[in-house]
Amino acid sequence: MKQYYSVRTGKNKNFSGFNLDILKKLFSDLYTEFDTDGYFQEYFGYDCVDAGFVAGVLGENIEAQIYRLLRKDNLWPIKEHIKDYQEDDLFDVVEFLFDHVSKPIETDGAYHSWDQCGWHYSKFDKENGKKEFLQKLNEILSEYGSGFQMDSEGLILTKDDSGLSTIYTADIPTKRDDIRQKMNLAIQKYRQSRSNLEERRIAIRELADILETLRADAKKYLSNKDEGDLFNIANNFSIRHANESQKNNYDKDIWYSWMFYFYVATIHALLRIKERAEAKK
Repeated sequence: MKQYYSVRTGKNKNFSGFNLDILKKLFSDLYTEFDTDGYFQEYFGYDCVDAGFVAGVLGENIEAQIYRLLRKDNLWPIKEHIKDYQEDDLFDVVEFLFDHVSKPIETDGAYHSWDQCGWHYSKFDKENGKKEFLQKLNEILSEYGSGFQMDSEGLILTKDDSGLSTIYTADIPTKRDDIRQKMNLAIQKYRQSRSNLEERRIAIRELADILETLRADAKKYLSNKDEGDLFNIANNFSIRHANESQKNNYDKDIWYSWMFYFYVATIHALLRIKERAEAKK
């Protein structure tokens, strides 16, 4: 998204990140745009001046369906309740909408002109609907607070501007599906928008557990000192064990980030060293 002059030059004092109230206003406008264009008709239905309410896939009681999935009251209708949303309410609703957005196919729509009722659609393109919603949503999420983004699975994650973000989506060079799955889940858990220090610790522990399964490879392709240092971090800094001998007096908010990136990068490096060595055989 283009940054205008005062933002580029650092002269715009209001551009240090949206607060929650601004985000809710921007999202409300975005929701209205997609709703008006029929992107939620497939699941939420629509109102017709002749037929009344025409239910979509989720049936007539959308509020009940939201409660069933989110276990929360007073979220629907969005325009009526959004002013009272807390951050977790808004993020829950955003993820819910991603799962139920689909682009209407205009050639299969009919315009009801009576009383300007509007377009009614019968066929939808879910994939492109998600893509368009995701693109516009991320333009505003990225400017909220310290920065957030929704991934292609519809999960809101913390945004990473450290230059290391490409490692999240880099191909994991192994044929072992268990390693791929565990690593992706650990990364997702760490980056969840509402992850706390304990959840981050668990994500780091799961990365350390992946390295444990690769310990034989670490012994084979790394020096003894390097191999030992990898596990010293997890074993002696209250990541995998909890006892009096553990080092616990450190700023976890800072050092957990370092440990997380270190382990993700190390797993990638070790697997690539192994891949290159085996290719030479």
